[in-house]
Amino acid sequence: MTQLLRTLVLVSFVGLLCLFVGLPAARPHDKVTGQIDFVEASKVARTSGVWVDGQYTGYLGELKGSSRLKLLPGEHEIIVRQAGYEDFNRKVTIEPGKILEVHAVMERDSRFQYPQEKTSAEVKLDVRPDRAAVFLDDYFVGHVSEFYGFDHAMVVAPGKHRIKIALGGYKSFETELSLLPRQKFELKTQLAGASINDADPLIRIDRRASLRAVSSEGGPGSQVK
Repeated sequence: MTQLLRTLVLVSFVGLLCLFVGLPAARPHDKVTGQIDFVEASKVARTSGVWVDGQYTGYLGELKGSSRLKLLPGEHEIIVRQAGYEDFNRKVTIEPGKILEVHAVMERDSRFQYPQEKTSAEVKLDVRPDRAAVFLDDYFVGHVSEFYGFDHAMVVAPGKHRIKIALGGYKSFETELSLLPRQKFELKTQLAGASINDADPLIRIDRRASLRAVSSEGGPGSQVK
């Protein structure tokens, strides 16, 4: 009888041990940080860049699911930015362990000027990582993947322009182009890794979208598919 009781106790202990081992590990940071869920995002909003407290974090469409934006509790400033549109600016209060829904509404900027279709030049980007921010003459105009692939290009007025590509954790890339009317140019490069402390000032300083002549996907008023 004693041996039987010992066997039953041992089996029960092993069963409980297996039960606890099978449970997923606790994630303490989920109780410490809060999250932002961008809801009802339009096509324009999904391709727009997101700044948190003056720091570029990526484009809105990628900040979902397991990559949802996680922030420490407290007040934060969220800016969603796209060339040709007014900045969406929202101050939010993040609670620990909570998900805050944010609906970023992008409204056209009436001051924005598109290049002349008959004379504009096109610049395609083949750059890695393709989520990096793109700046034309020091103004944010989108992220790399918007200007890559068939029928996708950055359309700019002829003349001299500075293009900078930057992302936290990488060295920024900068070049100057002299574009002729209707010229097609392709830029290829891969950003080299670097410390987040070396982030380019353009992705750490609040700047408005460019009011210069620039658009995407081949013509005035069109949007990236």
